[in-house]
Parts: sequence; C-alpha cells; structure tokens
Amino acid sequence: MHTDVQSFAVAHLLRRPAAHRVGPFVAGFDPATTSPYVNYATPVPGAEPTARDVTELIAAFRARALTPRLEFAPDAAPGVESALRRAGFATEAEHEYLVCTPATLTVPHSSPEPEPKPGDEPAPRPRVRVEAPVTDADYVALDTALAEAFGGAWAPSPEGAARLRRTAEGGGAVRFVRAPDGGCAGGALCSAPAGGTAELAGVGTLPAHRGRGIAAAVTASLAEALFARGARSVWLEYSGEGSRRVYERVGFRPGGRRLYLMLEG
Repeated sequence: MHTDVQSFAVAHLLRRPAAHRVGPFVAGFDPATTSPYVNYATPVPGAEPTARDVTELIAAFRARALTPRLEFAPDAAPGVESALRRAGFATEAEHEYLVCTPATLTVPHSSPEPEPKPGDEPAPRPRVRVEAPVTDADYVALDTALAEAFGGAWAPSPEGAARLRRTAEGGGAVRFVRAPDGGCAGGALCSAPAGGTAELAGVGTLPAHRGRGIAAAVTASLAEALFARGARSVWLEYSGEGSRRVYERVGFRPGGRRLYLMLEG
C-alpha cells in the first residue's frame, strides 16, 4: 500500500499550478500561497537521489523564497531519507496513515446522546446530514470553519475557498455539515484519485459542534463518494488516538507511515 500512497503523492503534486520536476523529485508549487503545507516536494517511488539532485531541489525552493520541505512514505523510496539528512534536512513530523476500502467502509446511521439522564435509555440520534458545498458562501464558510477547527494554523481566505472548489471540480470531493445558523459546523475534503487511491484530509469540526458524530459522518461520506468514482482505497493521516478511533469506526485500518522533512535556514 505504501507504493500506492507514494504514487498518489507524486500525481497529486503534479496537479499543482506550477509543478516542477527535479531529478527523481516532484515539487508542487502554487504561486497563490507561500504556505509550506501547499508548497512541498515528494520523491517518485524507488527514487535514489544523488547529492546533486538534492542540491537542485533545494535551489528550486530557494528561487521561490520557499522553505525546502518534503512529504513521503519512506518505505516506497528507502534511499531518499539518508540523502536528505546528509543535506541538513530534519524531521518536522512522522505520522501513521490509515486506509479504507469498499470492503471495510462502515457508514454511521445513528448514535446515542452522550449523557442520558439516570434511568433513561439512550435515545438514538438522527444521522448527521452531510452536504456538498454548492455556493461560494458554502466554500467560504467551510474554509473559515476548518481554519478555526485547526486552531488558526492558517488564515481563511478567498484563495483557500477557491482551492476547496477546485478540489471538488477537479475530480475530488468536499463535504460539510451545516450549522443551525446556516454556516458550517465541520467538514473535510478528498482529492481526486490517482493510482487507484485518494487522500482524505482536513477533517475538522468547530468546538461548539463536537461530539455529534460530524467527523465520522463526513469521513464516511467522502470515502463513499470516491469509491463510487472508482477509487480502490482512500487513505488519511490522524492527529491523535481520539481521531484514530473515529476513523477506525468507519472502516479505516493501519497502512504505513509518512515522513515530513524540512530544511531550515
């Protein structure tokens, strides 16, 4: 599975507006933002980069005033990590990823209220209504909600809302749950498939709406949508044991690890 995930990473970055090939690396650049979470590189499966390849990759980032950064599944290209570390790259993060297939997907239908009164039977809660954004206001609300859900890791912007729309219109999918005030309570997105798999990302729920099953419902809805389009699997990374349990309940299983390396200075 790690080779599928790495092949996907390459294809995904080649979709960037200013994708750039450097030896056995693909750098996905987007001139609309300097975010390192959008502008990064990944190796092709089986890559064995030379010192010159790494130097040229660093130069491509520096020429754009960007921090050199990579995301990849190390098992799919065992020679890459050591080559990057010799050039001074350090670990930013290392995450496990989980994989869901049509055979393991479980779509949630209802769940009990979290704290029933003593002596009461838990009342089933209606299935969370998941929607696909349609209007510009929907995309703006989702971008704003996800920025808040992730603790302000990025600022909501027209460019962020436009990227969500491009994901939906480019063969991927975007889903959200509407808040009672008409805004967004939480949502996520899934990229267009490549190599038979697709990445589900950005699963976030506003603090006031947590505990209602929104993350599970959105995740299952997105996986279901991508399977209907022919994807053989959907994968995601998780940020903690709580989120892992949510994803496992809807059918995600351990798949491998991904490494994030960055060159500071």
